[in-house]
Amino acid sequence: MRVRKAVLPAAGLGTRFLPATKASPKEMLPVVDKPMIQYVVEEAKQAGMEQIIIVTGRGKRAIEDHFDTSYELEDILEKKGDEELLQEIKRISNLVTFCYVRQKEALGLGHAILCARDMIGDEPFAVLLGDMIIDSHKPALSQVLETYYRYKGPVIAVEEVEASEVTHYGVIRPEGLGNGVYKVLDLVEKPSPEDAPSNLAIMGRYVLTPDIFDTLEDTEPGRSGEIQLTDALKNLLAHRPLYAYLIEGKLYDAGSKLGFLKATVELALKNRELGGDFRDYLKGLQL
Repeated sequence: MRVRKAVLPAAGLGTRFLPATKASPKEMLPVVDKPMIQYVVEEAKQAGMEQIIIVTGRGKRAIEDHFDTSYELEDILEKKGDEELLQEIKRISNLVTFCYVRQKEALGLGHAILCARDMIGDEPFAVLLGDMIIDSHKPALSQVLETYYRYKGPVIAVEEVEASEVTHYGVIRPEGLGNGVYKVLDLVEKPSPEDAPSNLAIMGRYVLTPDIFDTLEDTEPGRSGEIQLTDALKNLLAHRPLYAYLIEGKLYDAGSKLGFLKATVELALKNRELGGDFRDYLKGLQL
């Protein structure tokens, strides 16, 4: 069955960006000239997704407004004769079909995905984390989808990280199958460098089968009281094979301050309008 729906969990509190996120969603922080979540939505669109289910929480209304039609703004731009910007604003609201569901409590990524169960139904689906921006020639989700269609099983995106960084991610114990594909033998959530089974970290892109929902419901909350997707995938291994694909591209963890700054600088340098002037500015800095 073709994958046509994607879930974007965006209900987190954004505590790593306080006080900036006290009243504004972290996912709406601008990276150069558009909010970080728009990069992810555009990737999903390029990968062939027809419907995107965004899981939001209290105080996240700005996300819905961003992808909605803004008649007043369109009218102002039309009267000003700014046709280029007008078409860009219209394009944002017509990217795909959007649906929204609320996660009433911050109970973890696994619980956020469970909130979308009724909208997914009995179909395979993608999951994209809204603060993970991946700059690649081929959309990262398309790379994961190719592996899914080849192996007919759930696939997670991974990236090689430094040993000191594994404590920030879920990490897999892999069995290499060639061409960047691995069979997942085990998963560990945020291990110490000494206990990490590899340096292949899970990086915010998944293609999952609908049986993950029953597994999530049976997964016990962790010490933080949250249902972790990594724990559910570990439980799913008892019932079916799970695969991983080593993403080709540059990943920015824009959910961290340093990752956000790196994304802003490097994507600005690649921007056709700003890149040249910004590069000259950086070269001229006297720090």
